[in-house]
Amino acid sequence: METKKTGKVASFFRKLTGNHEISLALILILMFVVVDILSGGTFHTFGNITDIFRNNALTLLMSLGMLLVLLTGGIDISITGVLAFSGMTIGLMMKNNMFAGVPLPLRIVLFFLIATIIGTVCGFINGIIIAKGKVSPIICTLGAMYVWRGMAFIISNNSWASALDVQGFSDFGKEGSVGPYIILIVAFAAFFVLMKWSGFGRKVYAIGSNKEAARISGINVDRVQIAVYTIMGALSGLAGALSVSIYASGQPNMQTGKEMDVIAACVIGGVSMSGGRGTVLGTLLGGIFYAIVYKALPLVGLESIWQNLIKGVIILAVVVINVVTQRTMKRRTLARREI
Repeated sequence: METKKTGKVASFFRKLTGNHEISLALILILMFVVVDILSGGTFHTFGNITDIFRNNALTLLMSLGMLLVLLTGGIDISITGVLAFSGMTIGLMMKNNMFAGVPLPLRIVLFFLIATIIGTVCGFINGIIIAKGKVSPIICTLGAMYVWRGMAFIISNNSWASALDVQGFSDFGKEGSVGPYIILIVAFAAFFVLMKWSGFGRKVYAIGSNKEAARISGINVDRVQIAVYTIMGALSGLAGALSVSIYASGQPNMQTGKEMDVIAACVIGGVSMSGGRGTVLGTLLGGIFYAIVYKALPLVGLESIWQNLIKGVIILAVVVINVVTQRTMKRRTLARREI
């Protein structure tokens, strides 16, 4: 009897450690409780939690596109350049009173649409160069990062859009508004369906698992790659408009370096850098984990000079746990096949 109970307990823990999403969720809960205790019970307040999601809405949104890119075995480090280009464009439009006669709700939708279209075009160009030109994704998007960021500086002409310039549009993303949360909920729900039940999602996983096998099986690899980078661009453009709305300004240097946060969120969430493995749920949990760490370090009293170091150590630890977990799962799968 005791042996059966022990076996059930061992089986239960194997299931917990064998599922990255469950493991990460447990780590999140534990980390949340610890930070709340260290911060004197102020971390769990509703205002603080909503602030975490609002301030990290851009990372969470772009992590969905990065999930697709990484699943195909690629990478895109041009995303914040696209964000700046699209955000700066609509910021200048507002500054020059374009569409001033259009009712505010429709004007907000119009500016979001314009930014998304700009991002879509940028992503499509990236995808064409990578898929048709057979250029390495890291090389292509490294160059594109400077191109799109450079375009933001060129069109800005040493000016920027202030809070007064984007007044009205900034109401969508201001503190207390549900706008950013609606975008995140819709985006994650749509991507969950896309990757779980659509043929496109299955093709993305197939290409990441084995590109040549996918090609032989009849999948148009180039078309899927172009689509993936186009979607990434569209989300970056959307994030550009959202950035202007949340932070009430448009500047050519906005969100510089944040592409690493997006990649880190995906990797923490269990997305493989070599492709073929990762989920929307894992990406969401990885983004939340990164957001909590980012918010928690100042609250627990750590000096700013230590914050990046601690953040890096925590991320490395989670990534190592992820790698160990995935290897364990592979060994168990191979062992079952041998049996």
